[in-house]
Amino acid sequence: MARYTGPSYKKARHVGFSITETGKELARRPYGPGQHGNDRRGKLSDYGTQLKEKQKVRFMYGVNERQFKNTFQKASKLKGVTGTNFLRLLESRLDNLVYRIGFATTRRGARQLVNHGHVTVNGKKVDIPSYQVKVGDVISIKEDHKNLKVVTDSLAKVTKRVDFITYDEGKMEGTYVRLPERNELNADINEALIVEYYNK
Repeated sequence: MARYTGPSYKKARHVGFSITETGKELARRPYGPGQHGNDRRGKLSDYGTQLKEKQKVRFMYGVNERQFKNTFQKASKLKGVTGTNFLRLLESRLDNLVYRIGFATTRRGARQLVNHGHVTVNGKKVDIPSYQVKVGDVISIKEDHKNLKVVTDSLAKVTKRVDFITYDEGKMEGTYVRLPERNELNADINEALIVEYYNK
């Protein structure tokens, strides 16, 4: 299945979850999209609940089905809690960290910055959004692209950053200082349901 590129608000309402993590999608219409979106729906089966949880996280990080499954399989081979490892791998994607630093206002915008070759990791251009950033890596915008309006406008809107990233305003670069703790990630995600989904 290809990556979803349609309206993010529609998908957010479909899964009942803010995939931009701002809550804006559900603020005005906290029910499903379409003519019957406000109708009462029956209780989901266990499988339906697990599938919905998987889709919430997949849409949030903007990952296609194959990448999502491969990331889960990689997480299941690591030491520790599979669900937490899975979320950490998703957080360590380059496009996600570009978004977390504030170079883009959405993950979709961050992916575009990476695809277009505007982003460097440790001084080298990386144009693969799924690139796994390691702890200690430094992420920046290419020197001759630092005045991009889309980047400067996005940085101007940043009010707070996550604690596992440090940002040097003078150099316009962010450092991935450590892996995130589970309590620093979205509390509305129940990753145990995703583990159950893939372990069937």
